[in-house]
Amino acid sequence: MSNLKIAVILGSTRPGRNGKAVADWVMTRAKERTGADYELVDLADHPLPHLDEAYPPSFGNYTGDHTKAWAATIDSYDGFVFVTPEYNHSTSGVLKNAIDYLYKEWNNKAAGFVSYGSLGGARAIEHLRAMLSELQVAHVRQQVSFSLFHDFENFSHFQPSQIHDASADTLFDQLESWAGALRQVRAGVAA
Repeated sequence: MSNLKIAVILGSTRPGRNGKAVADWVMTRAKERTGADYELVDLADHPLPHLDEAYPPSFGNYTGDHTKAWAATIDSYDGFVFVTPEYNHSTSGVLKNAIDYLYKEWNNKAAGFVSYGSLGGARAIEHLRAMLSELQVAHVRQQVSFSLFHDFENFSHFQPSQIHDASADTLFDQLESWAGALRQVRAGVAA
């Protein structure tokens, strides 16, 4: 069986965003892994207008070229690490929009979460957990949460504490385990 393919989805497109440094940290840690291949998927590279499909995503009747391209991208992965800021007690609008565009491409896959914000982005993760449950995405318990007060100098220069390393390793272990199991589920559904 080939290695699992995991997307690290950078869920902020804001100018001067802190998320790029956080996603780079995740990718650096992920390169040490041998059970999965991790790739950065930056939403800034996938400009999606506000959801503009006429049919609900669960119909799978995508008409826009941007939707078809996004569907092909997401469909190619076994799992996801969502790197999310916390805006107004939730995730970013651009990440919510990107998730809402699709349905079956998310089904029976696994997800983990890395967040940042004044309270570590915990509320953004809680919202993502609810959204992804509806899309049949199994989300792992372990998460990594960075505080703007303790892991960023002047709220903008990312300097994570080493305490997060062990949490990231556990997140990767859990994610790869679930992604592998759900790959088998998808194979059984397709048979």
